[in-house]
Amino acid sequence: MGAPHHNVTDTFHHFARQLAEAVGSPWAFLLALIVVVVWLASGSTFHYSDTWQLVINTGTTIVTFLMVFLIQNTQNRDAKAIHLKLDELIRGVTGARNRLIDLEEMSEAELDDLQRQFAKFRRQR
Repeated sequence: MGAPHHNVTDTFHHFARQLAEAVGSPWAFLLALIVVVVWLASGSTFHYSDTWQLVINTGTTIVTFLMVFLIQNTQNRDAKAIHLKLDELIRGVTGARNRLIDLEEMSEAELDDLQRQFAKFRRQR
């Protein structure tokens, strides 16, 4: 069999997963802390000017904007994997209601009804 085909989504996921691990590390936090301390220490040199403030505001805004997409990608993939694992457990357990598979695709009304059923079940125990 040949090498697996990597499309844009797979490439982005691989990049996002590696970057998420890197920026979630203690070293990344330490680096961010050092940047803030250096920025604070440089304030007197730049007379606490509007430009000095703009540097940190712009930098943090850009990083935050990009991190939103990175975090959303990793959370979406993790949630999908967890749902698939739970679906497999439901499918494999005798007596489990297969109706609970793909629960995330149900309407709000269906989820509310199911929640009431479970609440009733808990009260009966």
